[in-house]
Amino acid sequence: MFIRIFNTVLVLFIVCMGLKQGWAMLSGKPEMAQLLGRFQFSRTAILIMGLVTLLSVVLILFPGTFMAGNFLMAASILLIMCYELSLKDIKGAAIELPFLLMNLVAIFLQHPFAKAT
Repeated sequence: MFIRIFNTVLVLFIVCMGLKQGWAMLSGKPEMAQLLGRFQFSRTAILIMGLVTLLSVVLILFPGTFMAGNFLMAASILLIMCYELSLKDIKGAAIELPFLLMNLVAIFLQHPFAKAT
């Protein structure tokens, strides 16, 4: 029972963070433009990253697409980590690591409302 509650809270946290970050990218928040601008991302690339993030959030909500949504979000986080490392910003990459791990743990635990097999 504890695992299911933990998993539900984890998924809700992932969804909330994804919505926050995706919306920040779409709305053109200066902080997000500054962060992704370091990687030479154009305005269009930032919008696409925002759409991918929001798409992954929607996919995570449903048991049938839960795995795909988590993989998509994990891939986005990994992409940002790789860009951080290409700039030799270990601290920036390390900040992303817990978010990547949350998606990987969620994949391992599966969707909290999926039927147990």
